Amino acid sequence: QNSGVRIPALLDADLAHGYLLLEDLGDTLLLPRLAPGVVDQYYRRAFDILLLLAQADCSQAALPDYDATLLQEELGRFPHWFVGELLGHSLSQTELALLRSLFDALVGSALEQPRVLVHRDFHSRNLMLPADGRLAVIDFQDAVRGPVTYDLVSLLRDCYVSWPAPRVRDWALHYRELLLRAAALDVADADTFLRWFDLMGLQRHIKVLGTFARLYLRDDKPGYLADLPLVLRYTLEILAKYAAEQPQCAEALRWFDTELMPRARQQTWGAQL
Repeated sequence: QNSGVRIPALLDADLAHGYLLLEDLGDTLLLPRLAPGVVDQYYRRAFDILLLLAQADCSQAALPDYDATLLQEELGRFPHWFVGELLGHSLSQTELALLRSLFDALVGSALEQPRVLVHRDFHSRNLMLPADGRLAVIDFQDAVRGPVTYDLVSLLRDCYVSWPAPRVRDWALHYRELLLRAAALDVADADTFLRWFDLMGLQRHIKVLGTFARLYLRDDKPGYLADLPLVLRYTLEILAKYAAEQPQCAEALRWFDTELMPRARQQTWGAQL
């Protein structure tokens, strides 16, 4: 709250019984408001929130670190829930080694980045437009101290809405410039920042494939299946982009194309792939 970010006001609490009474922000999510003609203005308002988070003092918040252990745990959902449980593919030792190599590279890229307050699910279904007109943030209970590009790629490569790659690149670089102007932290050069951004998104989307499969299979939430094709497209896009310079990406891309995508296309939710 002290960061200046608009969140639901805490009206009352009964911690002994685990209850919080929060302000009602209404029913208007950002997602249905996003359209090509207005998305810039909404994303610029979201960038203002990200700047506040980047400049927030995390020292007194006792936030957990988005460390290698947590990043690897998230990635581990993919081979178990998406590949094994949803697609029914048993991984060989060679395939497991391929994934370990890819995951290590993604975690290494994440840990290179400056650390800031990370919402961890900063996207159009967790941004709201209450009656006061300010963009508000919900679902922040899993916040951590982590990579500077994480929330940015969650917003710009949203699992529920997509935009042309050149536009996403321009937005990402614009946010980098905002960070530099605010002197929020020592940001890398543009090429490095974009590499961080892309590989952070790849980590997130591989995690999401596993998470959405788990939500369907374990938690009986089939609605997430409809979002898997977009997440797969993001994953393949970045693997292809970095295949020439990172062997892990090239090998993973071939594996997706030969082993996983044929199985995904056989699923009801994968018919559009």
